Amino acid sequence: MREEIKSKIEELGLTYSYEQERKNEGNPRANPLSFSTYKKCPKEYINKLEERRYSQNTMRSYIPLFEEFINHFPDSEIDTLGEKEIMVFSRYLVTDRKVSSSLQNQAINAIKFYFEKVKGGERKYYHVDRPIRERTLPEVCSEEEIVAIFKAVNNLKHKAILMTIYSAGLRVSELINLRIKDIDSERMQIRVEQAKGKKDRNTLLSNRTLLILREYIKKERPHEYLFEGQGSNAEKPLKYSTTSISAILKAAVSKTRIKKKITVHTLRHSFATHLLERGTDIRYIQSLLGHESPKTTQIYTHITTKGFDQIISPLDKLDL
Repeated sequence: MREEIKSKIEELGLTYSYEQERKNEGNPRANPLSFSTYKKCPKEYINKLEERRYSQNTMRSYIPLFEEFINHFPDSEIDTLGEKEIMVFSRYLVTDRKVSSSLQNQAINAIKFYFEKVKGGERKYYHVDRPIRERTLPEVCSEEEIVAIFKAVNNLKHKAILMTIYSAGLRVSELINLRIKDIDSERMQIRVEQAKGKKDRNTLLSNRTLLILREYIKKERPHEYLFEGQGSNAEKPLKYSTTSISAILKAAVSKTRIKKKITVHTLRHSFATHLLERGTDIRYIQSLLGHESPKTTQIYTHITTKGFDQIISPLDKLDL
């Protein structure tokens, strides 16, 4: 995988460098190879995840977290574990592993899944002090910065990719799963199928995006997916790589004067913020983004600085 990323980056004319990420100050997760009695996740747990159609990302998160929980008590059978052990494990994650509040919450949900969904136990609240989520505001670009990024991209396909993400407020996973048929030029909408939470939704198809997509499709002739990777053909259409999209954006930003830490998801955040600043009702923004809860969308009200220039600091009113 690292070689593939290196190759893609070099294709874009960038220099590849690799540095091992430093771990946090806490203890690392137990290595399954470090002891012979390591207990694997029960097959019934995996089967239930599949039966309930949980995403691959959720499965990749839940399974190792549940394994870590059951192996934290090596001398105990799984079904003898309960609320007391959940509390002990939760405190261990915080004090010893020093995990983020997000990962701690995910671990609790992974454990609850076993007792409630797999074993059919009564849904209950475990008296565990769930962490308060860190409230960090996402980075967003100004409209001028978005323009600078797009102008820095010369490749037609690359520009079409970034413009589609921004103009429709897409997640990168949604972009690579788009099919040509999902572009509805009559209703000026893009259909996003089975997005996060296994839900379909419609979002905006801008006029400018439609024009560049038509130009791109005429030139590249994709087979099934709107954006396809190298080696794709009619018999075996291949999705575009998410790492390649990140590399495209990084290359574009490097040609501008932007100093912010910008990721592909920043384009989605910027889309929502710019809509809000232009007066779009937050309920419509929630629908376009595919947020289940309005609380998730309301974070953009804390990001926008529209109207700040009309607010006078109380200091400027003091007779000093």
